[in-house]
Amino acid sequence: MKYYLCKYIPPRADFLATMSAAEKQWMKQHGAFLDDLLAKGQIVAHGPVTDPRGGYGVSLYQIPDDLDIEAVTSEDPVVKNGAGHYEHYPMMHLKARG
Repeated sequence: MKYYLCKYIPPRADFLATMSAAEKQWMKQHGAFLDDLLAKGQIVAHGPVTDPRGGYGVSLYQIPDDLDIEAVTSEDPVVKNGAGHYEHYPMMHLKARG
């Protein structure tokens, strides 16, 4: 298994306050996409981060060795629609409750 902290970077610092109707729809799809990966066991946790400099999202991934993290996150609807991108940070291991 491989482990990653992935940071979703929105297209602008005030994104959450200024989303267009299309961006709001993509964000709903983004949440469903992440929840699906959570149900499949590829994500351990995910959620938004409030930062005075601009919010972002964080996900902790646990994926099989044969999956490429960039290929996985490139399927996120917000990324597919050009509304932000991910930064990927490999982790040595991941321990979680449960």
